[in-house]
Amino acid sequence: MEQQEYLKNGLTLKEVDERIKKGQINTDSNPPTKTVGQIVRGNICTFFNLLNIILGLLVIFVGSYKNALFLGVIFFNIIIGIFQEVRAKRVIDRLSLISAPKASVVREGKKKEIPTSEIVLGDLTELSAGKQICSDCKVIEGECEVNESLITGESDPVPKGVGDEMMSGSFIVSGNVKARVVRVGADNFAAKMTAGAKYLKKNNSVMLRSLDTIIKVIAVCIVPMAIGLFLNSIFISSQPTDRAVISTVAALIGMIPEGLYLLASVVMAVSTLRLAAKKTLAQDMYCIETLARVDTLCLDKTGTITEGKMQVENTRPLIGDFPIDKAMTAFAAVMKDDNPTFNAVKAKWGDEKKAAGINAVKTIPFSSAKKWSGAEFEQGSVIFGAPEFILKSDYEKIRPQCERAQEEGYRVLLAAYSDMPFKDHELPDGIKAAALIYMGDIIRKEAPVTLAYFEKQGVDIKIISGDNPVTVSKIAGRAGVKNADRYVDASALSEDDIENAVKEYAVFGRVTPSQKLLIVKALKAQGKTVGMTGDGVNDVLALKEADCSIAMQSGSDAARSVSNLVLLDSNFASMPKVVAEGRRSVNNLQRSGTLFLTKTIYSFILAFIFMFLPMPYPFRPIQLTLISTMAIGTPSFLLALVPNTDIIRGSFIRNIMKKAMPQGIAVAVCSIASVLVAEFTDISMDCMSTLTTIIVAAVSFFIVFRLMKPMKLWKGVLLALLIGGFSGAALLFPRVFDLKPLALNSAVAAAVIIAAGIGIIILLERAADPILDFFYGIFVKLRRVIRGLRKKVLMLYNKT
Repeated sequence: MEQQEYLKNGLTLKEVDERIKKGQINTDSNPPTKTVGQIVRGNICTFFNLLNIILGLLVIFVGSYKNALFLGVIFFNIIIGIFQEVRAKRVIDRLSLISAPKASVVREGKKKEIPTSEIVLGDLTELSAGKQICSDCKVIEGECEVNESLITGESDPVPKGVGDEMMSGSFIVSGNVKARVVRVGADNFAAKMTAGAKYLKKNNSVMLRSLDTIIKVIAVCIVPMAIGLFLNSIFISSQPTDRAVISTVAALIGMIPEGLYLLASVVMAVSTLRLAAKKTLAQDMYCIETLARVDTLCLDKTGTITEGKMQVENTRPLIGDFPIDKAMTAFAAVMKDDNPTFNAVKAKWGDEKKAAGINAVKTIPFSSAKKWSGAEFEQGSVIFGAPEFILKSDYEKIRPQCERAQEEGYRVLLAAYSDMPFKDHELPDGIKAAALIYMGDIIRKEAPVTLAYFEKQGVDIKIISGDNPVTVSKIAGRAGVKNADRYVDASALSEDDIENAVKEYAVFGRVTPSQKLLIVKALKAQGKTVGMTGDGVNDVLALKEADCSIAMQSGSDAARSVSNLVLLDSNFASMPKVVAEGRRSVNNLQRSGTLFLTKTIYSFILAFIFMFLPMPYPFRPIQLTLISTMAIGTPSFLLALVPNTDIIRGSFIRNIMKKAMPQGIAVAVCSIASVLVAEFTDISMDCMSTLTTIIVAAVSFFIVFRLMKPMKLWKGVLLALLIGGFSGAALLFPRVFDLKPLALNSAVAAAVIIAAGIGIIILLERAADPILDFFYGIFVKLRRVIRGLRKKVLMLYNKT
């Protein structure tokens, strides 16, 4: 009696109020992301920015405003960082798996449309075809079919009857039901899915991590070196305070590769624009680099290697003289079903000319409960569907044929015929099996070529699907996936089994969303750089966890929202283009990065040496700005845009240090030599600074020349323009850059030192590996010390 009363009236307003007071309401349970203010503060208030701002304020304080020009690089770094994070925040804030704004409920006997956020526990909801399920509920009256792609990853309708649960985020495909809400708010399935993906993923760029590591090592050294240099300038070199401040700042800004941060951001931004022209949206600039480093690629079957549609692969007649084509043409003409299977039938037999004038006495649409559909004509009835449901006990006669086809990855359906009419909505008598129809997924035309490309590049492919593992395995084999015969049914795997399964198997079937996430985590735990493609909401958690996630434009809003890359043309063949763009960026940045690291190395060496020498530091910030602009920043940016599709190998830091170390040592030697020449030939301090600036610029241009190889006409013209730009600035604006005319003996000395510096570079590069191993070892030890100190500080902080 109570059930009947509830079905008629639903909850009373008093019951609704009680549930609201208890917090049993479907309020927004999504975790908040950072505010714009927090993002701005987070990008401004960093040690890197703080250090540079302090240095800039110091030179401004002593009245040398032109020497603060280096702050422009810091400004652009901050702007780019804020822009990227705010854009990511907006994408995440839009993420929601529930798109329906209102829900239909019954309260006090009246049907009401209310916002989904006002649903309470126990509410009676009415759901019909096309409606989204806004809160987990249980059917208490009626029958329906539900699209449960959230749970299974497949869009085949699932029948639901009295007592069955329906998960939020799913859609009603057909039928009408009344259902009781059994979970609200954070307990809902959709809310848990959203909460699991609604966070700002930490940037996993190897380049940025490498740069951060360099900055941390420099940070440990820079404060004591600053104190030592300033005290040396005041008490040993007897410089005025303003000159001491300027020379100390010059030493410190040279050590910080701030331009490399900006170069990386600009180059990645350019790559983003280039990919947009190729119909690929990069929602995170640095994901382009990450995809280029991916060594394991997890692919969702549906929508990635297949089109998500079915096609008729073959027809096997079971009655010799039965006109199967004529029967199926008539069937396709009168049926109104809309599902992947019938759409494949319509694509094969839906000929409008042949179907002209064909009328049915009766049609029975497909039902998941019956597993068949039918059409009755004057000549007889045609039935189409699952053979075991149509033939029942007679199915055993054709079971071997069906199972063989299923083992090949086909979906087997039966076309049957009867001279008798349907019994209301039940099967007619005298059914005869006319033909077996083999259905298969349509493999994307570009999939085999793209998969072959990744195999050639040494990328391990994992196919993950909610479909039958045998079917997935066969489809993967047809698409060209290596080891496609190594498959497993994920429904039989425990959480502990997955760690070993990802090592052994290439194909995973019947995978749930939570298992997709576990598979990605297991691969990452084994040191893999994981890429993940997907198009459904069931892929959201795994896409968010992957190092680089790729969604199809034709997929769900949720999948696109959490992905790093979106293929706007839903074309899997675009993937190699993204990889090529990432390789171009990383390889060229490694090459250009040597220019910045060369400056860091020689500045570090000079700062350390001039802490103890009774001589002034040879540079001023404005002079380093001129060198950085003409011999580092401009050529590094232009060289970073040239084509380069070589496979990325080795460590980013080691690769650039191998070139930068010999060059940095050579420049440091040349700088010290110029200071010594000035000291023993009575050259003034201002002329010494000019001499050193010209020598370092000349050696830097030689380094640029070597990086430009193989030389081409445009590179030669570029180098000439750079040298001309430096020379013009020095000759036309000597006061701006604190440069003085050089006497003949100084010019001769400069030529000799430059030639010696070039020779040192060539000599040291031959012994680069031992030198690098020595300094890299020191670098690694410093990094360990920094991490140890940080842990101790955190432990002390936690204790207090």
